[in-house]
Parts: sequence; structure tokens; C-alpha cells
Amino acid sequence: MDEFKLVVASNLIRLRTAANMTQAELGEKINYSDKTVSKWERAESVPDTFALKQIADIFGVTADFILTSHDKWEDATVEEENEKATMSIHDIIIMITLAGEFLIAFLVFTIFWILGTVYWQIFVYALPAVLITWLTLNSLWHKGRGNCMIVSALVMSLFLVVYIALLQATQKNPWQIFTVAIPAEAVVILSFVAVKIKRL
Repeated sequence: MDEFKLVVASNLIRLRTAANMTQAELGEKINYSDKTVSKWERAESVPDTFALKQIADIFGVTADFILTSHDKWEDATVEEENEKATMSIHDIIIMITLAGEFLIAFLVFTIFWILGTVYWQIFVYALPAVLITWLTLNSLWHKGRGNCMIVSALVMSLFLVVYIALLQATQKNPWQIFTVAIPAEAVVILSFVAVKIKRL
């Protein structure tokens, strides 16, 4: 019986990870908790017939495929630990890269300061570049989780750049530019919501 549980667990892990789906996401689709899915993947229990049919339909396989051995069992705990370690390394790389970009901006600010001009706007102009880098790396390593927040911040930073540029060019306060930012942010959020609904 234990070997059977390991087979089912191994197949569930492989199908779920191949679909870039978390345990919580799978559980939500079949109305089970992520803890239950975790128990299945740790070979502590097996899905009931109804859940098995739902899972098979989601991944486009037969129930028999999930119940049949296809390869050697890999310990789910080791796999999850490796995934977490990889994610933490990626997070460190992202933080170092973003800090490096801000360091470059600070270096340019310091050079201007030495030359007699305090040009604080450099930090505002650096913000979109930092957010674009973050968006790219987040899409690459975290499968786009949290991209809505990053894109939202990017859009607002672009409006801020335009605002500062107009402020310097016209010597007037072009605050009206931010009235456009509100619908722009709404479009960004609704776009991400629409994509999420489409995936469901």
C-alpha cells in the first residue's frame, strides 16, 4: 500500500509542477485544502475517486495514469527544499541587482554633487529602470507572481518621471498628470485580473 501511495504522490508532484501550479492552486481547483494536497504528495494518503477524476481532468490525463508508476519515486520533501533554496538564491540575486542599480544612481548623484549641482531627480529617473529589471527577473524566476504590483509601481513611476520633467521644463506644477494615472492603474489591475480569470 505504501508503494502505491508513493506512485500516486510522485505522479501528482510531476503533473502539478509541470503545470506550474502550487499545492494551494490545485487544492482550490478541486475544493480541497493545500494541506490535503500536501498529504497526498508526501504519500501520507491518496485522493478519493472523485478528487482523482478531477485531478486527471485538470491535467489532461486518465485516472489510470496517476495510479500507475512511470519513474522512480523522488522524495517530495527534498524536491520542495531544493525549490525553496533556488528561490532564495534568486531573491538574493534580484536584491543585489536592484541595489546595484540604485548604487549607480547614487554614484551619478554624487558626481553631480561634487560638480556643484544637487540633482536629486536622478533617483526618480532611475526608478523605472529598477522596476523593469525587477519585473524581468521576477517573470523569469518567480513565474510572474507579484507582477501586478511591480507593473502598477512601474506605471506610477513613469507618471512621476513625466511630472518631474514637466515641472523642470515649464516651472509650473503639472499635478493634472496624475488624474490620468488613476485610470491607467485601473487598466493594469483589470488586465491582470482578466488574465487570472482566463487561466481558471
